[in-house]
Amino acid sequence: MSAPMTIATIIEGCRRKDRRFQRELVNRFSPQLYTVALRYMPDKAHAQDVLQDSLVKIITRIDQYKSVGSFEGWMYRIVISTALNRLDRKWMRREVCIEHPTGNASVEPYVIDQLATEDIMACIAELPEGYRHVFNLFAIEGYRHREIAQMMNISEATSRTHYARARRMLREILSSPKFGLRYAK
Repeated sequence: MSAPMTIATIIEGCRRKDRRFQRELVNRFSPQLYTVALRYMPDKAHAQDVLQDSLVKIITRIDQYKSVGSFEGWMYRIVISTALNRLDRKWMRREVCIEHPTGNASVEPYVIDQLATEDIMACIAELPEGYRHVFNLFAIEGYRHREIAQMMNISEATSRTHYARARRMLREILSSPKFGLRYAK
């Protein structure tokens, strides 16, 4: 049995266009990259399309990776960029009008403790598209609002506003009966 391939070995093999190493890259990183794509796309089929396009870009542009920062981070940026480029950007041109309950939504700590990852992702998926993308980029991927603004071709203030509104909506979603009853004491 041979030793597992290191990331450096996979990168070098892909640069030589060796199919064994390309296959290893796809097999090793597809699940993580698919998860990233799912955060941005409306459904699994679109996320699979983004994954496929991203893997092609990663393999064909692997010479552009300069070993600065993590390889995974470099691949994540490609997936995010591919997903954002595929999305209908009409949401940026229209004002999102959502009625919010007048009460202050608060979530009991025990609700958060009992939420599974799938539940959290389901809550985030309920956000309007623009809010969801900004929330994912800022809270999950760790981008700064300046970077998000450049990536999405919006102002930094719009990015901050979308993030604040997404957080408020998530509090409301989590305090809704759908989750409140499900995770009641």
